[in-house]
Amino acid sequence: MQNDLDLLQGSWNVSELQMEGQTISGGMLANARVVITGNRFSSVGMGAVYEGVLSLNSSVTPNQLDMKFDAGPEKGNTNLGIYELDGDSWKLCLATRGKVRPSTFSAGAGSGFVFEMLTRDASTVSAKEVAAPATTTPSIPSVVPTEFQGEWQMVSAVMDGQAMEDSAVKWVKRITRGNETTVTAGPQTMMKMEFSTNTYKSPKTIDYVNTAGSNKGKSQQGIYEFADGVLKICVAAPGQPRPEAFESVRGDHRTFTVWKRA
Repeated sequence: MQNDLDLLQGSWNVSELQMEGQTISGGMLANARVVITGNRFSSVGMGAVYEGVLSLNSSVTPNQLDMKFDAGPEKGNTNLGIYELDGDSWKLCLATRGKVRPSTFSAGAGSGFVFEMLTRDASTVSAKEVAAPATTTPSIPSVVPTEFQGEWQMVSAVMDGQAMEDSAVKWVKRITRGNETTVTAGPQTMMKMEFSTNTYKSPKTIDYVNTAGSNKGKSQQGIYEFADGVLKICVAAPGQPRPEAFESVRGDHRTFTVWKRA
């Protein structure tokens, strides 16, 4: 009779992610998946590769799992969690900090938990294949926009007219080195992109080429503004025209974010 570890072997697509009461689904998770090979896991498609050893205990209710990271941004950390496996559906809830294991499948504001819904990938591939970088990625000229450099804390975000909850906003940061920016939400890397700017236009323009995340390989056009140590950026969805104003309303598929130096 197969145990749960046997049943988990292969690749699982992340269909829903909840952190601090904020739910992410759909396109933002298009490439996010967890791959189980033996007792090892690899979480990819979130801007970075997270790897480690998975331990399961199916003799208790809810079933428990420990994820001990030995590679990637979380190296050296262990996340305590619970899980439920039902055929080709797998749900889990993890503590991203501390030693308190979740007791229910939820990740409300202030909990420090992450809840994930996963479905089995019918075209299961190995962790090595899933993590392999794309062979071709559009490139843009290398620039060094010094005013972007360093770490920024998110102040607010509006995506397609929907404001992000404050409890989730506080987890989001962006780090810029040269012409590359990485956006993280707690321990998860959400996106990574190279960018170029034009300071001669009004408003100033910014162009992204996504190098990781759900829009990997795609380009986006935006505008930006610096004022009193605050950075405002409004970016269109891939393939959409550049915004003309710092706003996002329902149906425009734009992302308007405000940042301050961390």
